Amino acid sequence: MIYTKILGTGSYVPEKMMTNDDLKQFVDTSDEWIHSRTGIRERHIVTDQGTIDLAEMASIRAIEDAKIDPLDIDLVIVATVTPDNHFPGIAQLLQARLNLNEVMAFDVNAACSGFLYCLNIADKMIKSGAYNNALIVGAETLTRLTDWRDRNTCVLFGDAAGAMIISKSEYNGIKDVICGSRGDTNDLLICKNVDIKDPTTNVVSKQDHIHMKGSGVFKFATRILPNTVNELLERNDLVLDDLDSIVAHQANERIITKAAKDLKFPMDKMFLNISKYGNTSAASVPLAIDEALKTKFLKKGDKFITVAFGGGLTWGGALIEL
Repeated sequence: MIYTKILGTGSYVPEKMMTNDDLKQFVDTSDEWIHSRTGIRERHIVTDQGTIDLAEMASIRAIEDAKIDPLDIDLVIVATVTPDNHFPGIAQLLQARLNLNEVMAFDVNAACSGFLYCLNIADKMIKSGAYNNALIVGAETLTRLTDWRDRNTCVLFGDAAGAMIISKSEYNGIKDVICGSRGDTNDLLICKNVDIKDPTTNVVSKQDHIHMKGSGVFKFATRILPNTVNELLERNDLVLDDLDSIVAHQANERIITKAAKDLKFPMDKMFLNISKYGNTSAASVPLAIDEALKTKFLKKGDKFITVAFGGGLTWGGALIEL
């Protein structure tokens, strides 16, 4: 029987940090208004870096943490909705930057659930026997899609990357991963593509901003988060008391608080770092797991669930034992 486990993790955020007070320069808001509604105090934003740069730094740290020879990595999957190019993908550029062998590398777009989708894919590909060591990454430069005039969205997002090495193992570390989607026909969370070009005028294409219907997203997130946790527990004949913690996508502290209340799960066992980074989309889960490990919130032998939800609408969850 082939199992998988987490071999190492790493994360990276850009140097420039923007506080809630800094945002007052661009939009009518305040630290109290933002923090009371989201739990966010600050976020990091890119200035002269691309998504590939963030992904590279996080990956180097994960490889160092795993103590693995990079040439032993035979699969690279990157979750992002903010690639630097339509093509080539971040995964292909990352494979080259890290001087890996000419391995299978591809990007995944599942918004904030993207890293869980990567974990699901890599877990199944390794368990099939076809691969041994996967580098999976969530990397975003969401501020490139931010409308700094829209106070309902510009206060939410930050830039970051998180990476993980998962490997074939005799130890059953990644016990279960589930993912799902429900087509967002109501445009609750959307960033439109550029318009179709008229060849007779060939005007320069303009990139759209993120649009969000907050109440609809909140209702979806607060339903799907506890549902995913419960589904993982039921599939594995466990109860909440069997978990040491839950590491949820850091989208909004109010979502995590409500989910904990609905689950009747202690808030001190719900990992939180949203105050420092904001919503970093696909980078959120690996960034949170890496920080939880580095701060000893997660420890060897712990059993935890990580869960995410995002545009699409998408969701995912994993039951992991360290």
